[in-house]
Amino acid sequence: MPEAIELHIKNIQTKLQLLLKKHAALEKENARLARENEDFKLNEKNMAERIYLLNQQVNILKASMEKLEGKEKTEFEKTINGYIKSIEKCIGLLNN
Repeated sequence: MPEAIELHIKNIQTKLQLLLKKHAALEKENARLARENEDFKLNEKNMAERIYLLNQQVNILKASMEKLEGKEKTEFEKTINGYIKSIEKCIGLLNN
């Protein structure tokens, strides 16, 4: 009977070691995926900024070619007015 118990304990230990190895591998994989996720988030943020800047350039080019119409013209004017307000606010803060 004691031999059966020892065999059972060894089987449990073997399975436990296998589980620990799998757990360590999964933790390593999780850490890698977390880093990859952060890289993707950073890349997404950079791409969004790039898209925004490119859209601004397109609007400026359209404005310089006088091809803005309707809603595009209104949106462009709002953007320019927002920039002007920000610049005026900064100038006001500098004067104080």
